[in-house]
Amino acid sequence: MALLELQNITAGYDKNVILKDLDFQVEKGELVSLLGSSGCGKTTTLRLIAGFSTPMAGKFIFDGKDYTQVPLNKRNFGFVFQSYALFPHMTVFDNVAFGLKMRKVPQDQMKKEVMDMLATVDLDGFENRFPKEMSGGQRQRVALARALVIKPDLLLLDEPLSNLDAKLRVKMRVEIRRLQQKFGFTAIYVTHDQEECFAISDKVAIMNHGVIEQMDSPSVIYNHPKTEFIARFVGFENFMDIRKTDTKGVYLLPDDSRIAVEGGEEGEGRKACIRPEDIAIVPPGGSAPNPLAGEVMVSTFLGKRNQYNVRTAIGEFEVSTDQESVYKIGDQVTLSLAPGKIILL
Repeated sequence: MALLELQNITAGYDKNVILKDLDFQVEKGELVSLLGSSGCGKTTTLRLIAGFSTPMAGKFIFDGKDYTQVPLNKRNFGFVFQSYALFPHMTVFDNVAFGLKMRKVPQDQMKKEVMDMLATVDLDGFENRFPKEMSGGQRQRVALARALVIKPDLLLLDEPLSNLDAKLRVKMRVEIRRLQQKFGFTAIYVTHDQEECFAISDKVAIMNHGVIEQMDSPSVIYNHPKTEFIARFVGFENFMDIRKTDTKGVYLLPDDSRIAVEGGEEGEGRKACIRPEDIAIVPPGGSAPNPLAGEVMVSTFLGKRNQYNVRTAIGEFEVSTDQESVYKIGDQVTLSLAPGKIILL
């Protein structure tokens, strides 16, 4: 049985419905990320789980108990916010100890647990500093220590790294993953950063207009998107309308040319997609699987790779190649679409 379960949740603000019949499950010990663009419902979902709001309909079940109406202060959940939310007038020690003081933990035990936690997040010797005397990454570690020291049943993280610079974000996401694997806590992580959430998550739930379009491991979502929305979200740029033929694995394109697809479920009318880096450019007349004749319309230098926009009979394709061969605007080329890299949606 899942540790956490949202059952047919409908939620929003006033008459503005944001979540619609949402079903969501998290197993014990998993780090699950909610990923999506602004307004998709991920923060609303987190607020509902935290207890900041209640749903219009549906149930929130946690560890087999109905938590739908349980107040925030009765939920043993830890929080890490985008703004850190540290108390500026308190030292690092007092910030981390705050939750333990509220729980009336004995002084000796509290001191040991706080110091142990500060050591865990590499903040030994910082206990007497104030937040204003620390860097953004250090403050975020204080926020993590404060959330973890109470041994929460669930850790909720809301865009925790968005205020940090790019290099520090990478370092902190590794730190969060390290702590999660060390302590084995269950966590829900809200972000709009795809690379960040794929790097640290056991599962990712991609949200769109209040529903979860796909929830699976990062590798499955990246390599096997189920819908066009998910495919576009994870980097597919080229889409084709296709029709089934009598031959398994062979489909018709809009111009009635044939295309071979390896793997994928058979279907009738549907779309297919392929990433720019999975399309090769060969000289006209060259032998290649799934050839499409085209003309280079745009050429863009991207450092290690070149990007081309190529017009074909069935539409424009974005292609990413190495620099061994360079093509100019107006060049006639043939695109080769790798059969094993075409995804059926």
